[in-house]
Amino acid sequence: MLLPVVALVVVVVLWLRGTATIPVTIGPPLPPPFTIPYLDVTPGGAVPTAPRPAPAVVPGVADPWTTRVSGHTDIPTRVLQAYVQAAAITAKRTPGCHLTWATLAGIGRVESDHGQHDGDYVGQNGAEVRPIIGPALDGSPGVQRIPDTDKGRLDGDPVWDHAIGPMQFLPSRWHTLGQRANGDGTPADPQNIDDAALTAAKYLCAYGGDLAVGKDWWAAAYHYNNSTAYGREVFSAADAYAKVSLSLASTSTPVSTPTSGPGH
Repeated sequence: MLLPVVALVVVVVLWLRGTATIPVTIGPPLPPPFTIPYLDVTPGGAVPTAPRPAPAVVPGVADPWTTRVSGHTDIPTRVLQAYVQAAAITAKRTPGCHLTWATLAGIGRVESDHGQHDGDYVGQNGAEVRPIIGPALDGSPGVQRIPDTDKGRLDGDPVWDHAIGPMQFLPSRWHTLGQRANGDGTPADPQNIDDAALTAAKYLCAYGGDLAVGKDWWAAAYHYNNSTAYGREVFSAADAYAKVSLSLASTSTPVSTPTSGPGH
């Protein structure tokens, strides 16, 4: 009687697999679905909508503004705090840059889905739960050829470089620009969203100039990734985040999120 019983169990299990969905939780609960319309803008012309200025935040500490904006977008609260903090620090250090948190959010979305690439996520301490390391830049079709520059210290590969962290920096670029957001004297960590966002801000301002001017905003985007399609994706995301922020500032009722057009 054992074989028929085993066969019945197998049949039931296979049936359940075909009809039931078993939820698997990899990280903390994510914000609701948020689709960003792709804006076919002319490079060098317009800049993304300027968002409502964000209040001061303390990364890792809950606050009403980031909680609300996060709840109406696809940006996790902890990651949004990092973008806001980086923009605030940059406003003091480089006031003529006019970098917005929304532009940093646009970069972060395209580069790593706000640190959530491949099921990863950012912990409350700002660090990726699993390091984000891009493919080997070994000259394969469609891939740059960049031999190792750091003996594999940051990307684990002593032969080829890889883009690293939620803002996807090359190891050589990180060694030059890496910024420690909390100023505790320890080396900057590309896998920490606070450090990565602040370093991205420094990079954008260094190569863009005044990001409130169309040609400068696009110059910064092209230095991050020399692709018109990339620039438009970042522009589209930054503009959508800014508009949500403005809508939330002008109404006490929940805003509707965009639902048309492809997202990244």
